[in-house]
Formats: sequence, structure tokens, C-alpha cells
Amino acid sequence: MANVLDLRRRIRSVKNTRQITKAMKMVSAAKLRRAQERAMQARPYAQMLINVLESLVRRTDIYNEQTGEILHPLLIEREEKNVLVVVIAGDKGFAGGFNSNVGKAAQKFIDTRVARGQNIDLEPIGKKAIGFYKRKFPAANYEKTEEHYDNDLAIHYDTIRHRAAQIEVAAEHPDLLVKTEFEAVSKLAHSIIERYERSEIDSVYLVYNEFKSVLQQRIVVEKLLPIVELGAHNVESSLDPTQEERDAAVRAAQSEGISVHVPEASEMEEEAKKFGTADVDYIFDQSPERLFRHLMPRYVTTVIFHALLESTAAEHAARMTATDAATKNAGDLIDSLSLTMNRVRQAAITKEIIEIVSGAAAL
Repeated sequence: MANVLDLRRRIRSVKNTRQITKAMKMVSAAKLRRAQERAMQARPYAQMLINVLESLVRRTDIYNEQTGEILHPLLIEREEKNVLVVVIAGDKGFAGGFNSNVGKAAQKFIDTRVARGQNIDLEPIGKKAIGFYKRKFPAANYEKTEEHYDNDLAIHYDTIRHRAAQIEVAAEHPDLLVKTEFEAVSKLAHSIIERYERSEIDSVYLVYNEFKSVLQQRIVVEKLLPIVELGAHNVESSLDPTQEERDAAVRAAQSEGISVHVPEASEMEEEAKKFGTADVDYIFDQSPERLFRHLMPRYVTTVIFHALLESTAAEHAARMTATDAATKNAGDLIDSLSLTMNRVRQAAITKEIIEIVSGAAAL
């Protein structure tokens, strides 16, 4: 059995750990509030964009009257032979099962597609996802061919893809979660759109944590391309948290004064829902083809941007819950070690008293 000095050292060490986890919990709670607020502020723009596209679809034909072709290639559905999976995880640990649960949901979806004989391209976002897939699957091999110049006299290269495995990592995005900017997400979206329009990939799926509140969140596999219905979440599969995980999240949120309910819609968001919904005839200055060509990439960018914002909020919520549980466990361990230390000390005192009494009786 450990002596009193060893137990005191261990108690002091656990107390220091508890201070660290408590500070991490407070930091995660503050970041969660900011992440929720940012996601709420982005909703009106997304809603107005969806309303404009829906209004355009209602008042024009998505097919060209002369050629009979669909006005935008992102609406074209093809047989899924090459599938792109964008996996959004986290940059750091200490978040409980956040990263592992995202990885499990992605792997389950990948396994079903591989069983159908489909090729899988992975684009992980976040250092945890990149580290996992970089060790497990090979990187895609692109070979540059002839170079050419565009209108701005910039050099561009044609590339040829040499696929060596059924599952490959097509690209990595380690910096998107550090500071999620719309311009950076737009570059990612346009690269995906270009590959889809060139028929290099036949469908695109997002794997991320859909976050509405601390109580309402789930990991989803959502189909991004082709676009089936504007504004609708085409969820292929989902993974809901267990009741034990919900209870732990609620306790952590309540201890930091964070609401567990979905935030109410702001006045701006309510107005955005009404934008473009009036039953009147609109006059479009541009042709439907040009409007679709400009707005559809914006729509795809907005969907990815929202997925990143929600995943970031979910990561902070998971870290807040995990550090709250760690702080509670540290407190329980301190109580247990203190009780053990008191028993050891009492036993030592009792032993000394017995030795003194026995010595006195022997005299």
C-alpha cells in the first residue's frame, strides 16, 4: 500500500489536472457560443439564395427549349462509378468520441460503396481525418501533360489521373477549420464542381456532424451532388448520439449556462424565409442558363460552408462535454485518494499508539 507522502503527491497531481480540464471546458464553452452565433448569422444568406433558386426553377424550365438539355450540369444524374467523399472531422483531440464517430460513419458508408465496385476518392478536412486516411489509403497520382495559356496568359496544365487503388486520397485540406473563410471554401467547392462537370466523379457526399444545438446533433452522410432538391438535406445515413451522451452534454451545457435548445430564428432570418416567395411574375435580366451557372456554385459553396460551421460547433460541444466529464472524474478520484490517505494515516497513528502502549506494558 502507498504511503501518505505518495498519496499526497498523487492528489496534488490530480488537482492540477482538474484545473487544466476545467479551464479547457470554459474555453470550449466560449468557443461553442461563438460558433453557434456564426452559424446563425450565416443562415439568412443561405435561405435567400435557396429562395432565389427555387423561384427561378418555378418560373423557368430547367431544360433548354432548343436543345432539351438540363440548364446546369450539377443537376445531371449519372450512374455512380466514381464517388467523392468529403470527411469533416476535427483538428484537435480531447473531444471524446467526436473524431472516431465521424470516422466510423464514413468507413461504414465507404464499405458499402466498395462492395458495389465503386471507386472512392477521399478529401479529408481537419488534421485528425487527414492523419487517419493518410496512413490507411494511398494518395491519388496525377501526371501533368501539355501546358496551355488562358485569356489572362496564365499557364495551366492538363493532368491525367493514374488510379492505383479503389480507395485513394484525392486532396487534403488541413487549414479550412483553423479559420473557416467563405473564399477558401469557395475554392474547394469550385474544384469539386469542375471535377463533377468533367465527369471525373459521378457523385459527392459530405460526412459531418449536423449540429442544431447541444441536445440536437447527429453525424450524417449527406449527398451534395448531383443536386436533387434545392434546400433539402439528402441524407443517406445518420448516427444519433446515445441517451447517455445526450445526458452528459446537457449537464456540461447547463453548468456553463448554455441553452440546450435550438436558438430561435432572428428577425433577419424570418425575413429571409419570405424573400422571393411572393406569387408574382419576376422579370429576369439574364437568361436562366446564366443565372444557374452563377448561382449553383454559390449554393454548393454555401452547403459546404454550413457543414464546416456546424461541425466546428459540434467539436467544441464534444470537447466541452469530454472535459466536463474529466473534471468530474478528477474530483471523484481526489475524494477517493483523500479517503485512502486518511485511512493510511489513521492506521499509522493506531500502529504507533499500539507500539507505545505495548512498550509501556512491557516495563
